[in-house]
Amino acid sequence: MTDAADLRRRTAELLAAYPPATTDRLDFLRARFDAGLAWVHYPEGLGGLGAPRSLQAVVDADLEAEGAPDNDPRRIGIGLGMAAPTILAYGTEEQKRQYLRPLWTGEEVWCQLFSEPGAGSDLAALGTRAVREGDAWVVNGQKVWTSSAHVARWAILIARTDPDVPKHRGITYFICDMTDPGVDVRPLRQVTGEAEFNEVFITDVRIPDARRLGEVGDGWKVAQTTLNNERVAIGGMRLPREGGMIGPVSKTWRERPELRTHDLHQRLLKLWVEAEAARLTAERLRQQLVAGQPGPEGAGMKLAFARLNQEISGLEVELRGEEGLLYDDWTMRRPELVDFVGRDAGYRYLRSKGNSIEGGTTEVLLNIVAERVLGLPSEPRTDKDVAWKDLAR
Repeated sequence: MTDAADLRRRTAELLAAYPPATTDRLDFLRARFDAGLAWVHYPEGLGGLGAPRSLQAVVDADLEAEGAPDNDPRRIGIGLGMAAPTILAYGTEEQKRQYLRPLWTGEEVWCQLFSEPGAGSDLAALGTRAVREGDAWVVNGQKVWTSSAHVARWAILIARTDPDVPKHRGITYFICDMTDPGVDVRPLRQVTGEAEFNEVFITDVRIPDARRLGEVGDGWKVAQTTLNNERVAIGGMRLPREGGMIGPVSKTWRERPELRTHDLHQRLLKLWVEAEAARLTAERLRQQLVAGQPGPEGAGMKLAFARLNQEISGLEVELRGEEGLLYDDWTMRRPELVDFVGRDAGYRYLRSKGNSIEGGTTEVLLNIVAERVLGLPSEPRTDKDVAWKDLAR
C-alpha cells in the first residue's frame, strides 16, 4: 500500500529529475502523470498509483512548495471533473490510455454535449439521433449551453440510439471529435456580454463504435456518473476560508466602512456563516469520495452553491450602492474558462444567475435530494413506460 512517505519520496524524485525552474511546463506535467502523481487514486499507468484519494493533498502540497506548475484546472474543468471519471469507470483500456494523459496535462480540452433546446431539465427526453452504419454511428442533432465547445478537442456526447423504448433506456454515450466535419459550434452571448457558452449543431457526424463508452442503450447509466461528478465539481470545489463569492464582499466590507449599515451587517454575517458551513460540508463530501464514486449528495452541495452565490452577489451590489450598478465591459468575448467570481460586482451578480441552471436546474436537483437522499416518494411520471417516439413534443 502506497503511504504518505512513499508519495513524498516519489515527489522528491520527480522534482529532482525535472526541476520546475528549468523544465518545460508540459514536459513536467507529462512526467508527473507518468510518475503516477496526477491522480494518485487512479490505477498505475493511468496517472495514479492506486493510493488512497486522500493522499493527493500530500503530493499537491510538496509540488506547490517547490513552485511546480499545475495543469490549469479551471481551464480543463470539464475534462477533469466529468470526462475523466466517466472514462475511468466505463472506458476500455485502450480508451483510458488514449484520452486520460492529454486530458490531465491540458493538451486536449473537453466539453459536454448533453443539454438540448428541448431537453434540458428533462435531459432523458433528448432527441439527437445516432444511427448505426457498420462500425460507426451517424449522429444528427443540436446541443446547447456547451461550455468550452469553441476550444474543445473532444466532447462527451449522449444520443438516442433506440426511439422505440422509454426515453431513459434508448440512449448511448459517445466520445465525439469536435474537429470532425459536421460539427458546427456557434457562440451564445449571455447577459454578461460574453459568450462563455455555445450551441453545437451536429450534421451527419460519423463516430466510430470504438468511441462508445459503455454498452449500447446504457447511456443514461453512464451519464449518471458524469452528472454526479459534475455536481461535486461545481458545488464541492476546494476553497480556503472566504474563498469564492463571499471573499470580495467581505473585503469590501472591511475596506469601505462608509458603506456599512446595520441591516447589511446582519445579512453579511448570516451569509458568511452559511458560506463557511457550505465550505466545510464540501470538504466532508470530498472525503467521502475516498470510499467510492460520488452519489446524489452532490446535488445538495450544488443547490447550496447556486443559492449562496446569488444571495451574496446581490448583497455586494447593494453594499456598493451606485457603484454596484456600474459594469466594466460589455465587449463580446469567448473566454476559455468559467470564472464565477471574476471581474467586478456587476459581473458576479449577472453571472451567478446561471448557477441555478447549469449543472442541473434547482427544481431538478430538489427532486434528486428529496427522492435519492431523503427517500421521499417519487413524483408521478406518466412517461416512464412510454416509448420515446410516442411522447408528446
